[in-house]
Amino acid sequence: MARPDQVLLLEPQFDLRFRGPFTDVVTTTLKLANPTDRNVCFKVKTTAPRRYCVRPNSGVIDAGTSINVSVMLQPFDYDPNEKSKHKFMVQSLLAPPDMTDTEGVWKDAKPEDLMDSKLRCVFEMPTENEKTLEMDSNKIPSSLSKSESSTLSMKSMASSLDDGEVKKIMEECKRLQMEVQRLREENKQIRQEDDGLRMRKGTVMSAPHSSQAVRVKEEGLSSRVIALIVLFFVVGVIVGKLAL
Repeated sequence: MARPDQVLLLEPQFDLRFRGPFTDVVTTTLKLANPTDRNVCFKVKTTAPRRYCVRPNSGVIDAGTSINVSVMLQPFDYDPNEKSKHKFMVQSLLAPPDMTDTEGVWKDAKPEDLMDSKLRCVFEMPTENEKTLEMDSNKIPSSLSKSESSTLSMKSMASSLDDGEVKKIMEECKRLQMEVQRLREENKQIRQEDDGLRMRKGTVMSAPHSSQAVRVKEEGLSSRVIALIVLFFVVGVIVGKLAL
């Protein structure tokens, strides 16, 4: 008695393709869809069980749903002269309404109740040009990512350092402004005192002596004011450059 046609819809229908190089695990996906109104039990078998890892390799697909089966080819030394003879078989069985034990259903199933589909394995190796393009495409994003990461890191560090330096300079400017203002007030007060002393009458010896002392003090303060103004100007230029 002939077996019934497969009720599951397979995608792909005829072969599983694995693209090299096969130096690492290569995974392809097999989609199993159940278009019927009954649950369907399934199993995925292969002629080379040690070469592949299949997850899930069995189970139940509910009515009107589908699942994805991952078929993972393990690393191996590819020989272009050797054609693969590996094959897969998807076996299915309509689940009874009162099913409680999946393994029991498979054991009790009659041969005429089983459905199966076969798929062959196809290995594809990239050409030399494709290998070069893949290597270049992998290297370029990696190098760009490293470059961008390095640039952002340097900008962030520079920004934080500049902000810190600018803050220190601004605080120093404020301090210098207060110092200049204080010296101006002292200079103004000394001039007022000098004018008052000139208007006073005193002895000939005491007047020149007082005037000379005031001039010495005024000259000393004036030198300090000039030095601080020059320093303030230099700091202002530095701040201007950092702001640009």
